Formats: sequence, structure tokens, C-alpha cells
Amino acid sequence: MPEDGRNGSQPLSHTVQYRVIYGDTDKAGVVYYGNYFRLFEIGRTELLRCRLDLPYSRLEEMGVIFPVVEAYARYKASAHYDDLLEIETCLENNTKVSISFSYEIRRGGKLLVSGLTKHASVDPTGRLIRIPQAILEGLAAR
Repeated sequence: MPEDGRNGSQPLSHTVQYRVIYGDTDKAGVVYYGNYFRLFEIGRTELLRCRLDLPYSRLEEMGVIFPVVEAYARYKASAHYDDLLEIETCLENNTKVSISFSYEIRRGGKLLVSGLTKHASVDPTGRLIRIPQAILEGLAAR
């Protein structure tokens, strides 16, 4: 994963394992391409849970929502039913009002999918807001 631009430091990352369920696959027996974005979400919410020591639902209770405003995936190889995947998520960048993550999904070390998502920081009405300082500090702490 690329560096995050914070004084040459390595990006904040988190890896979680996921076992592919039958419902993730299509008629050809491979993971349906759209489901990788759900796997990205699993990685992202677990990174936030680990780093901020609270679930995403708590962020919403605090009045902060991070909807996806941009998403990209590059498919290299297929995952199949019952594969054990590693989802690596890295915090790539944040501004006062947005946050970006990169993802790599692997099976046994082999890269299957890479991707990016960018999220705006909005209040419950959908109005753009600054990311709360407590969240920024939690993400910045090493």
C-alpha cells in the first residue's frame, strides 16, 4: 500500500480475515464483483473499531456519518466459496471533511482485488461537516 503522506510514515492499516459464504457467490461459483465492496466495508469498519475503540454505530450516534462518495476496484483473480480471505485496509488520507481508504484482498498471499473508497463527513441531515477532532486524533495516534 502507498504511504499516507504524513511525514513519510507508514499508513495506518488493519487486516481482518473473512471466509467466503455461499451467498457471496454467483452462478459461476465465484464471488460476485459487487460483493467486494461489502468486503471493503468489513475491513474499513474493523479498522475504525480497532483504531477508535468503538463501533461505526457509535460514530453515527455522535452525529457523524461517512457515506461513500467515490469507489474503485481492480479485479486480478476470483475468490470462491469457502476461501479464507485477508482484507487489508489502510487509511490513506484525510482532510477536514473527507477520509480515504485503500484495500487489498488476498487469498493465501495472492492479491485478488485492490480498491479505494473516499468518504465525506456529513451530519444526519447530509450536510458536509468537519471530521470531529477526537476522531482525527484517534486515527492519527500511532
